[in-house]
Amino acid sequence: MRAWLCLLLLPGLAAAEIYRWVDDQGQVHFGQRPAAAGAEQVEVRPQVIERDAATRERLERTERFYDARRQEQAEADASSAQRRAKRDQECSDLRHRLAQLPEGRRYYREEASGERTYYSDEELDAVRRRLRQSLTDRCA
Repeated sequence: MRAWLCLLLLPGLAAAEIYRWVDDQGQVHFGQRPAAAGAEQVEVRPQVIERDAATRERLERTERFYDARRQEQAEADASSAQRRAKRDQECSDLRHRLAQLPEGRRYYREEASGERTYYSDEELDAVRRRLRQSLTDRCA
């Protein structure tokens, strides 16, 4: 990425005009605009840094390390998002089940024989308490 940025900037650097001049006190100055009549344009060549094999290998190892860390972080983020989505779904289901049990209604289960067995008020209250506790424990 940095190499591409440098390559993009090189033409701009090469096109920049740099001027050199000496003032009355004998000091040398450089600037992008000539400040004195005797200013001369200076050619600026970009410095090319050659790296030895050990340095290149060290940089490649470092890049591989950071790539692995970025991959691990992306996997951890995805796993966290999955856990969060699962918990949100569970909370939604618990809220829905609690909303389905309004006070004062009669609920039953159907037996294998087709006969209805009604829940007592105590059983319904216990179910409501368990649902509220589960909401408090998991969704608070």
